[in-house]
Amino acid sequence: MTPQAVLTLVEHALMVCVLVAAPLLLTALAVGLVVSIFQAATQINEMTLSFIPKLLAMFAVLVLAGPWMLTTLVDYVQRLFASIPQLVG
Repeated sequence: MTPQAVLTLVEHALMVCVLVAAPLLLTALAVGLVVSIFQAATQINEMTLSFIPKLLAMFAVLVLAGPWMLTTLVDYVQRLFASIPQLVG
């Protein structure tokens, strides 16, 4: 196994991680920003007010984007397992 092959595997793994995590992270960022603007405008400083909307929004995104995320991960693992003979030999 060459160093170039290892770097390619790591690059693809990191790209899949970014693609799979992006919907959840961007949702948490957007909802957190909206809630913090709301809290600043109304001067309400309740910690659960920022936690519950993020939790609900991330659950909704997980329900909507979950099949795509699972398909992306399964495709990557199948390609990885299929490439084992080429990497070893």
